Amino acid sequence: MTRSSLFCLALLGAASCRPSAPAAPKGVGGTTPTTTTDGGEGATPDAPPASSTSAATVGVVSFVKVVSNQVADVSSLAAWKRSFIAPTLSDAEKAQAVWRSVVAFRQQDTPAEEFLESSTHPHDPIKLFNVYGYAQCDCASAAVEALSRAVGLDARGRILREHSVPEVSWSGAWHMLDAAYINQFPKPDGTLAGVDDLVAQVSGWLALHPTLAGNAAGLEAMRETGAWQSGPALLAASPFYSQDGLFPAGVQGWPDTMISYDGTENGITEYGYTLGYQVNIQLRKGERLTRNWSNQGRHINDDLGLPCQSVNAVPGQGALGYSPAYGDLAPGRVGNGTLEWEVPLSPDELKAAALDFDNLVAGPTGGAKIEVSDQARPGLVTLRMPSSYVYLDGALTVEARIGSGGQLAIFYSENHGLDWTPLATLTDSGSRTIDLSPLVRRRYDYQVRFQLSGAGTGLSRVNLTDAIQYSQRALPALAAGDNSLRFTAGPNEGTITLEGATDRHETRNLNFTAFHPQLDGVTDAPLQLTRPTGTVTFPIATPGDLVRLRFGAEYRARDPNDGWDYQVSLDGGQTFQTVGRAAGPTPGNSEYLTFDAVPPGTRQALVRFAGTQQNTTEIFSFRIDADYAEPHGGFRPVKITYVWEENGQLHTDVHVATSPAESYTLHCGSAPRMRSIALELAE
Repeated sequence: MTRSSLFCLALLGAASCRPSAPAAPKGVGGTTPTTTTDGGEGATPDAPPASSTSAATVGVVSFVKVVSNQVADVSSLAAWKRSFIAPTLSDAEKAQAVWRSVVAFRQQDTPAEEFLESSTHPHDPIKLFNVYGYAQCDCASAAVEALSRAVGLDARGRILREHSVPEVSWSGAWHMLDAAYINQFPKPDGTLAGVDDLVAQVSGWLALHPTLAGNAAGLEAMRETGAWQSGPALLAASPFYSQDGLFPAGVQGWPDTMISYDGTENGITEYGYTLGYQVNIQLRKGERLTRNWSNQGRHINDDLGLPCQSVNAVPGQGALGYSPAYGDLAPGRVGNGTLEWEVPLSPDELKAAALDFDNLVAGPTGGAKIEVSDQARPGLVTLRMPSSYVYLDGALTVEARIGSGGQLAIFYSENHGLDWTPLATLTDSGSRTIDLSPLVRRRYDYQVRFQLSGAGTGLSRVNLTDAIQYSQRALPALAAGDNSLRFTAGPNEGTITLEGATDRHETRNLNFTAFHPQLDGVTDAPLQLTRPTGTVTFPIATPGDLVRLRFGAEYRARDPNDGWDYQVSLDGGQTFQTVGRAAGPTPGNSEYLTFDAVPPGTRQALVRFAGTQQNTTEIFSFRIDADYAEPHGGFRPVKITYVWEENGQLHTDVHVATSPAESYTLHCGSAPRMRSIALELAE
């Protein structure tokens, strides 16, 4: 084992991944504003679990989760904290836990292009861990910044030549923790070096060896011959280099460090991020989520012609050679799966599962399953397809019976029903499949609406099937021996998310204008004040009672008097409460908060960013999450199907969870090769 591996394993043991004691649950309701700058953690398992409401009235089971004792739970910011941040950790140990988690759950690769944040690729660490598992150095730096701040540590980004790294502050000094190339540089006194320490040593050494400054070939020759160890002492002492002068991934190494820290580029920056993503698997009758520990070569950038080496990456081999030492049990990194809903068309089941259900009744025997009731007006049903994982493509299959002179009109919405795009108008009975791929790609949520008119017009079948991408690394894998599995469901909450590019010229994903904001004294590309004061106000409506708002932005406020007040109105805009501030002076920062002082029965809110400007005040990216109580939420038994191989033999385990929280054990006689895990409501 190399000295790099030994040091990495030592760090793995420095702060246990065992869950720490849960935090006390936040209160909800009341009239006094309650705001926390926790980065928008959302619902947590500390909240009440799903109730045991009668299955006949339950339309959706929320926060369905299976956790294996073999894989740290990183499904939300709160879950990540429980997995990595024990209450007894020192600041230095917290920073190491942050770094270790980013190393464990992402690898270096061409980042996913979502075209929502200012960088165009995701910088939300929890989304990065669960949806992708790969990114570049600026993404890794943003993840370290975000998670460090979430546990009370100051952090910043540093601009280097051909590289980006983060620094975290503790004990009165800045320390560099590179989770992209996977390295740190201990100083002789045992503390960790900062960027300035490294730049001083590297530039000083290069001043004595000027022919090697920026000389990649010459530096590589030194690495290959072992002469690299006679270079700067701070580098030579780092335990993260192998004997060959390479970092744990075996790609970057000593020559890269000598170029990155030569001092020609050395600045402080903000690798901005969004916060708020969390895994909330919701299941309705007929809905099945299948996550495979494999892929079909599909990834989010394949429509752009961009490469993704992670599609073929194998933990323990090549660039992922280091990952098993950080707990990686998956056979690969990119996962392709499906979210499928065979929609139940009995009126009671559909009414509980749909957003809208009006003027429809059970159809006659031998006809459609549901049909128009009052022929004088249309029947209406609206279905929502929220996903915790990014959509790659999708399809809608509908089988309809069209009465004489009737029709079925089908519409699509990607902005929570604010606008509708016609998909098809059917005037003949039969089956029809509509390709949704151009519409749903890069989305996490959409709605489909059916408007039926005419006597005898009805629906016999509705199926929605979407291909999804996720990271295999975060899935609840099994290992040889006994595996302890924990199933939980609840609380009974859903989320309406507003996130869009702040440049209205961006058309490859949602634009901020999709959410019908009101701009006053603000222009876009990015959102920037055009006068000393201005506001951006987003309306939000939720299907059930609003529980909390989680929101914030990556912003710029150059002057001490510049900044954005975060405001909320729960009375239609008559009054606004200032619940937080993104303050200056800063060329860039990211600030997120949670507001949960929401009176019962509230289903509409306004979220406002109110800016002041003497120099420059901008918003580069934002995210607003409105958590609400599911009107037909509750608990129904959930079927969990694991499939794996042992020595080439296929094994399947089916477990039906009959309560919202229970544990069970799966035994593997030898090291398993994971195949899939499927979740659905039990019949």
